[in-house]
Amino acid sequence: MKLKVNGEYREVSATTVFDLLTELGLHPQGTIVERNREIVDRDAYQETRLAEGDVLELVRLVGGG
Repeated sequence: MKLKVNGEYREVSATTVFDLLTELGLHPQGTIVERNREIVDRDAYQETRLAEGDVLELVRLVGGG
């Protein structure tokens, strides 16, 4: 399936937000996901299905000082 992730088109095999994060090697607890201009609730990552052409913005939370 072809998605636009952080401004770049990617071909992925993931079918849910959780699967996409796993495929990209991102930890779900440390990642905020916006799908088609709506923030996805972290508790819904496993149930939120992706569709061809979805536009996603992934933001990683980074600690430090």
